[in-house]
Amino acid sequence: MKKILIIKHIDNEGPGTLGTYLSENKIGYDVVDVWKDNGAGLCPLDLSDIGGVVIMGGLMNVYEEEKYPFLTVERYLIRELVMQKIPVLGICLGAQLVAVSLGGRVKKSPAREIGWYGLDLTGAAKDDPLMKNFDVRTKVFQWHEDTFELPAGGVLLAQGNGIHQAFSFQDAAWGFQFHVEVDGSMLSSWFRDDRPESRPGIRETYEHLKVAFDAQAKDIYEGFVRCMRSL
Repeated sequence: MKKILIIKHIDNEGPGTLGTYLSENKIGYDVVDVWKDNGAGLCPLDLSDIGGVVIMGGLMNVYEEEKYPFLTVERYLIRELVMQKIPVLGICLGAQLVAVSLGGRVKKSPAREIGWYGLDLTGAAKDDPLMKNFDVRTKVFQWHEDTFELPAGGVLLAQGNGIHQAFSFQDAAWGFQFHVEVDGSMLSSWFRDDRPESRPGIRETYEHLKVAFDAQAKDIYEGFVRCMRSL
């Protein structure tokens, strides 16, 4: 099986439970830290041994290309992946990059979301390989201030709080605004007690939801891997 490429934008937004799942299932993966070399490690990139790409979140905005040139490199890569039918999953910032790369638009969200939120699935979710078993009773973790409009041909899979939360594109690309990959150590690094965003109850809610949340994440990862294997 070909390996998965994971693209990181900042040090403390890594693969989390995705990395755990891949290691436990002996699925090879490489992590590229694009902020360290401004995307030089992606350009050019040999895609012949890559079965899928996962693009993580980050503190930057998709429209800050001048400040973060690697965002432009990623947008080119996403379009190339879709053209070659190599599955790509974007998480948070990654979802917004997928949307804008395929012709969508990213804008300020009417609601800044930090914490645990419920989702409303669309009818299309029940047939989606990643979302078909999603349990809306399990909340998801959010941290974002922007949102995305769908590219032409994009299929909305979930929404919540008045904004788009998940979509697919031609069975080759997915964008999840929420952090499916988050684990306890990531939350601890994000929500130090001296930060204004360290709202009470976030880590406690994680401990309460952990079993169901991790099971749901595993189901999404398995769906993504099945898409890789079907090519």
